[in-house]
Amino acid sequence: MLLEVIALTPEDAAIAAAHGADRVEFVSAMEEGGLTPAAADVEQAAAEAGIPVHVMIRSHSRSFDYDEADMKRMMRDMRSLRLAGASAFVLGTLTPARTVDEEKLKRLLDAADGLPVTFHRAFDETRDLEEAYETLARYPLIRAVLTSGGMPSVLEAGREIARLVRLAGAAGPAVMAGSGLTPETAAGFARETGVRAVHFGSGVRRGGRQAEPLDPARL
Repeated sequence: MLLEVIALTPEDAAIAAAHGADRVEFVSAMEEGGLTPAAADVEQAAAEAGIPVHVMIRSHSRSFDYDEADMKRMMRDMRSLRLAGASAFVLGTLTPARTVDEEKLKRLLDAADGLPVTFHRAFDETRDLEEAYETLARYPLIRAVLTSGGMPSVLEAGREIARLVRLAGAAGPAVMAGSGLTPETAAGFARETGVRAVHFGSGVRRGGRQAEPLDPARL
């Protein structure tokens, strides 16, 4: 099972790597759902962690409906973060009607310039998860979809996650379960749903608090 861990600092990334994470999702402002981090931090993490560093591309936390200034900023960030050593990008775009904004998504995928992409939990705000997944599956650069099955905690969405795993089959973007998982619950949830990739956030931080460093004892 693939394990992705949120990192807020290069130190987080090093701890995650030393305790079995397969990769990190590098973000800032975790309390806002994750925003684009500083390129210098990504560069240090990529140089020192020894595992892939997937970088959040999100200019603000107000919504996933971005205006032209937001788009230009995110594409500019992607260029600099690619040079800093990003292994992949984590992003998502929605229309006001809560569907995947394919026009803006295509622009961001072009800016990724071949690096793989995870579509983040904007997915959980779409009007229909299966419709959104089928849309994303048309884009080969999208390798994973991070989701809590449309619920605050993925532990409340086992049936929906299992349905998405079946929809993905062997060829679609990997369904990565996140939000609410802990080391104690992940294995059982994976057996229940068939999911093969999990994402840890506050569940492996000191005291379960978003702003705290990773807790090695929880990994």
